[in-house]
Amino acid sequence: MSDGERGRSAFAEDAERYDRSRPGYPAELFDVLTAAVGEAARVLEIGCGTGQASVPLASRGFALTALELSEELAALARRNLGEYHSARVVVQAFEEWPLPPVGFDLVVAATSFDRLDPEQRMTKVADALRPRGALAVISTHHIAGGSDSFFAQAGQCYECFAPTAAPRRSLPTPDEIPRESEEFHRSRRFSAPEFHQYEWEAQYTSVQYLDLLKTYSDHRTMPDSVREQLLDCIEGHIEDHGGVVSKRYLTQLTFAQRLG
Repeated sequence: MSDGERGRSAFAEDAERYDRSRPGYPAELFDVLTAAVGEAARVLEIGCGTGQASVPLASRGFALTALELSEELAALARRNLGEYHSARVVVQAFEEWPLPPVGFDLVVAATSFDRLDPEQRMTKVADALRPRGALAVISTHHIAGGSDSFFAQAGQCYECFAPTAAPRRSLPTPDEIPRESEEFHRSRRFSAPEFHQYEWEAQYTSVQYLDLLKTYSDHRTMPDSVREQLLDCIEGHIEDHGGVVSKRYLTQLTFAQRLG
């Protein structure tokens, strides 16, 4: 089983927790996509999960086809998209999905692009698009800010109980988040990408933050005893901070048009 397959399987084990805990995406990002392709665009979303990006896409009037490998996550995505009749969820891996004869105006991969087969993802995405259609790759990064002292203490918990999963000692600044363009250039199928970045914060109680950690595939695959000690340690530090911590995120949109 590949790392991507293990990650997808871990998410599916507790779909409801994934749905309530995983962070969403800034509204401004979807405004940029709407302005670029128009409200009536045909959109393909790859790896929709439970619909964190699907619902904002559908709410803007897009005709949305959302692919999801997990039956459990797809069921929740359908529930969350219930009021949007122009949206449908298909349970299938993108790599195996037969492309329709008419290309899409936009392909979106929200926190999922890195799990696609790197040998074919750029080529198949380009083939899925109409001429001058666009690819939007969305990624989310934990950056410096928020409850920095808590995250330093949480890092010590990892070093003690789960050193192989320990985060880097200092969180990156927005300027340190890489802007990957080489794969776009190498494919020769896309224009030079443009980048949009959005900084924002989310607050978590100890219950909410531990719920979030339990959706991470590397945490789910830890031995139970290790995970319990790690989470107990982290929970103690959250309570020392008054029971609520703030996590600062940077969401990055990488946007490029298909050539030809």
